[in-house]
Amino acid sequence: MQITPLVWAVTIAVTIALFVYEFLAHVRKPHAPSMGESARWSAFYIGLALLFGVGVGLVSGWTYGGEYFAGYLTEKALSIDNLFVFLIVMSGFAVPKIYQQKVLMIGIVIALVLRGGFIAVGAALIENFSWVFYLFGAFLLVLAYQQARGGHEGNPTDSRFMRFVRRVLPVTEDYHGDKLTVHKDGRRWVTPMLLTIVAIGFVDLVFALDSIPAIYGLTEEPYIVFTANAFALMGLRQLYFLVGELLQRLVYLAQGLAVILAFIGVKLVLHALHVNELGFVNGGQPVTWAPEIPIWFSLTFIGATIAVATVASLVKTRERTPASID
Repeated sequence: MQITPLVWAVTIAVTIALFVYEFLAHVRKPHAPSMGESARWSAFYIGLALLFGVGVGLVSGWTYGGEYFAGYLTEKALSIDNLFVFLIVMSGFAVPKIYQQKVLMIGIVIALVLRGGFIAVGAALIENFSWVFYLFGAFLLVLAYQQARGGHEGNPTDSRFMRFVRRVLPVTEDYHGDKLTVHKDGRRWVTPMLLTIVAIGFVDLVFALDSIPAIYGLTEEPYIVFTANAFALMGLRQLYFLVGELLQRLVYLAQGLAVILAFIGVKLVLHALHVNELGFVNGGQPVTWAPEIPIWFSLTFIGATIAVATVASLVKTRERTPASID
């Protein structure tokens, strides 16, 4: 893709403008959004993401369009997985519902900034070291194994990092509106609101480590990687309030993501073999028998995996509902 600095500048400016509008119009005044508000804005951002993908296909060709849609689907699924942890963090810190929007907004902005940094680093590594695909592939296979074993067993509000933060910073017992710090007894204290944001920021850092290698397994275009990530994060705040209860029913999402990450990991290893330059692998020559998995297959596989995991989860939890009522 031939992406000029002007296109990059406009894309980043529009992304920032959308987040600023979200803050001014919806987040600045504390309130719990209604289902109608959450549904409308979720549909708006998903529709905008799909229209952008169609635009990529029409302007740059449907190979790049397919890469964008595959990347967007993967990042959206991983972002929904983020919501599980956000839910745990919100519950662990007992964040009042009217302030949850602000926490989510700041957390999503942190996630986008972190992913932007990882995107730049990933692009530089890929440009200069083709062997990095081996590392990305192996890393995703390890992550797939961890996902398959059980999703989110730890409590992010009581991690070693958060215990360290509590030891270093003086924390008030109660919330003081949506303030991050307060002046009390002649000293500055941080509130549980700030602790919640720190916890979500740390979670975002961990999730960025798997989301960026995953999408680089589907496309080597930094512009597609950035826009797919940006659109996946847009509307995540509204989706949190829209499907909060439904999240508890997606019992097979972790396994579905494990399959997707494993598939992309294998795809990366095959691509690494195809462009091999390591001297101890095939004498430093490309491995010609290693196939390149086409993007249409990747898109179909990812979409089908998400659909199967979702349907299987809903069927499983529907079967358990009568038993739980009894």
